[in-house]
Amino acid sequence: MAVSLWRAVMGAGGGGSSSSSAGGGDAGGGVEFWHGGERTGWLNKQGEYIKTWRRRWFVLKQGRLFWFKDAAVTRGSVPRGVIPVATCLTVKGAEDVINRQFAFELSTPTDTMYFIADSEKEKEEWINSIGRSIVQHSRSVTDAEVVDYDSRPNSKPPPQPKTSEESEPSAPEPKTSEESEPSA
Repeated sequence: MAVSLWRAVMGAGGGGSSSSSAGGGDAGGGVEFWHGGERTGWLNKQGEYIKTWRRRWFVLKQGRLFWFKDAAVTRGSVPRGVIPVATCLTVKGAEDVINRQFAFELSTPTDTMYFIADSEKEKEEWINSIGRSIVQHSRSVTDAEVVDYDSRPNSKPPPQPKTSEESEPSAPEPKTSEESEPSA
């Protein structure tokens, strides 16, 4: 999964070629990952094919989560992988799922990746940072779907959803003396 995401990001840089050599290729898809990341640090990541755990240096920047073999990231560094967070659906704790302390998962429509932080605090910080990035970079509503009701002439406000009280049938109203049958 991460490999296919990596190819998608790298191919998006231009013409589908993935020339990301250390000598000047755009290995970050236009993101200067080597400085000023929103969050950086060590995490253990489970391999995609061989499910062993490897310690990697992660950089979250501009809606992408990069990982490297070591923390000495420079302009010439080539990421080992990258995940565009806009493709992610959820990020949440996963200790119960993989039976490892400080574990969390990042899921996309097609895959779930697992990570292990060094502490509970770091796990929570990564979950919060990635979650914020998902919200900032996801496009749940396209520009074409946005309707500005205030600027439309003679428009009515959008219908409001009914509350549970409004949607439940109510007891019949008592009849008034005019509606009631004449008494004998």
